[in-house]
Amino acid sequence: MARVSKSGTDKAKKPGASTDSGKSQIVIGVGGERHQAAGPGGPVLTTNFGTPISDDHNSLRAGPRGPLLLEDFVLREKIFHFDHERIPERVVHARGLAAHGYFELTDSLADLTTALVLGEVGEKTPVFARFSTVAGNKGSADLARDVRGFAVKFYTKQGNWDLVGNNIPVFFIQDAMKFPDLAHAVKEEPDRGFPQAASAHDTFWDWIAMTPEAMHMVMWQMSDRTIPRSVRMMQGFGVHSFRLVDAAGKSTFVKFHWTPKLGLQSVIWDEAVKINGVDADYHRRDLYNAISAGDFPEWELGVQLFDEQDAAGFDFDHLDPTKLIPEEVVPLRVIGRMILDRNPANVHAETEQVAFCTQNLVPGIDFSEDPLLQGRNFSYLDTQLSRLGSTNFNQIPINAPKCPFANMQRDGHMQTQVHPQRVAYTPSLLDPSGPRESQDTGFRSFPTTLTGGKQRERSVTFADHYSQARQFFLSQTEAEQDHIVAALIFELSKVEADIVRETMLGHLVTIHEGLGERVAAGLGHDGTITPAKPAVATRTDLAPAPSLSMLARGLPPLRGRQIGALVTDGASAVLAASLKKAAASTGAMLKIVCPTVGGVVLDDGSKLKADYQLAGGPSVLFDAVAIIASDDGTTAMLGEAAAINWVHDAFAHLKVIGASPEAKPLLDAAGVATDPGIVVLEKDAAGYFEAASAGRTWAREPLVRTVY
Repeated sequence: MARVSKSGTDKAKKPGASTDSGKSQIVIGVGGERHQAAGPGGPVLTTNFGTPISDDHNSLRAGPRGPLLLEDFVLREKIFHFDHERIPERVVHARGLAAHGYFELTDSLADLTTALVLGEVGEKTPVFARFSTVAGNKGSADLARDVRGFAVKFYTKQGNWDLVGNNIPVFFIQDAMKFPDLAHAVKEEPDRGFPQAASAHDTFWDWIAMTPEAMHMVMWQMSDRTIPRSVRMMQGFGVHSFRLVDAAGKSTFVKFHWTPKLGLQSVIWDEAVKINGVDADYHRRDLYNAISAGDFPEWELGVQLFDEQDAAGFDFDHLDPTKLIPEEVVPLRVIGRMILDRNPANVHAETEQVAFCTQNLVPGIDFSEDPLLQGRNFSYLDTQLSRLGSTNFNQIPINAPKCPFANMQRDGHMQTQVHPQRVAYTPSLLDPSGPRESQDTGFRSFPTTLTGGKQRERSVTFADHYSQARQFFLSQTEAEQDHIVAALIFELSKVEADIVRETMLGHLVTIHEGLGERVAAGLGHDGTITPAKPAVATRTDLAPAPSLSMLARGLPPLRGRQIGALVTDGASAVLAASLKKAAASTGAMLKIVCPTVGGVVLDDGSKLKADYQLAGGPSVLFDAVAIIASDDGTTAMLGEAAAINWVHDAFAHLKVIGASPEAKPLLDAAGVATDPGIVVLEKDAAGYFEAASAGRTWAREPLVRTVY
């Protein structure tokens, strides 16, 4: 049994203090982050041109909470090089799927912003939305445990607005300076080229162990949020605080949230592993098929609105991208909906060539001084040159605005526009009719008042790294907490370095003592756990926020889900028809699985067509399952391992199982025990669908896997 050392809870070291690590100094920063200074005889970190670097963790900014400065050559070189590491695929977010659609405003914010897209109720703005994993390459599998990108390009009347976010409302880092380090740590290890699209390896957890600011994000990453059932069933977040600016120049802070109408749903880890084996394109196939069938996915756009006075009352800094504002503190105001109703005509031309840039805003929406957002504004534009080959990437149809645009930018590689004008500059007496700036309709940056000197320093208001991580864990249901624990055990069990595992256990007990002890038990760690020494004491008084839990938000509907029915020759035609009718009434899609792809002959002599052959349609592909069998059909399947595995996996994955009485020997062979999720199917399938509407049978989980 692991023991938690109480010495680790002593008063935290004064920011800037250092401890002797033998080979190098560990410098404790303002937020508790650990910086390693060069050891005796070790190399000094420099730019590519040999200039020694004094601080590789903080961007140069105007005051501790101010915007980043363009003169920061250390940041610009580091990001510039990172942006061009992969040719030609994206360095991150390479594995993507996308669709066209529209955004319709239902509640005007015209009193808060001059952005027409947020002011004109009923206006339908064309959009292109792209969803992606972060770490894997273009050829990786869809169900990797990974953060999901959630980016939406609005083709507004005032130009393109790109809301480039994730399916998680916080991020690993507070400063863009650290993004290349994060990506290098999580990518496949360069000396061996693996693992692909996975964080369960030494370099990732080594970096995390040295980066306390990442602890909140780690809790989200280890939750089921990172193994979504479908992109149609996950939230999206703008992550950062932005500003809305009205005609009088008044600013209101805003955070953007996308909430799916189909509800939130994820898979279980064992399902994710098996889905990747049977269908690596599971998410893209799901989105493509849904749109093709006319079952258009829809999200509500909600906003959290607050002003400077509200922000001053928060117990965290809203400019810190590792923090969130719980909906219980600032409720969501739903202002519109996004519907995706058209698949790309060509994946390369659209899904691959689309270029999202966080700097793409429209008048009435502005940036905050969030240092991660400030760095993204440079990086996203810069990376397109390497990936798309030209500064004229804006002329690719998927990137081009749908409103008129005009400027004096000319020539360049792959220029497709013919500019016959003699004058390509302003001002001009020769051609005063060319495009000119507009004081009335042009974009104006909000005149933020800045305080403080030019410095590389993180605000002390960014220093609490554990309190919201603890709040998130305690906000989860028991099943969700169990899954976080299991994910941490799995990931850290893949780490070979003892010091990394031990350091992470110290972080985990600092977040929540029970969490750290449970993970230690699952790892078989029986030594002392030394808690981390946070720069700011971890708060234990933050109330759980049910909005942070997927399961606590309510049961998702059956609409949009898939029911898999395993059917044999001689099965009941009446029962098959009842199952099909009940599925249609709920909006679920019934898929027929048979021993052969040719289908089966039912007891009335009718032929039932198969959607899947047994081995090609395992139960992991479905949200709930049913078995309609004859006595002879069951006898035949008892000799088929795929059939027994089909039932066993459904039971192990906590799915509702409906079965005709003739199928009971198959359930017995698969080790199925009776519980509320096991429903006997006779002539009417209504009772089965009532049970299936309750989702997974969570009470079954302790019976089918070890819960630490």
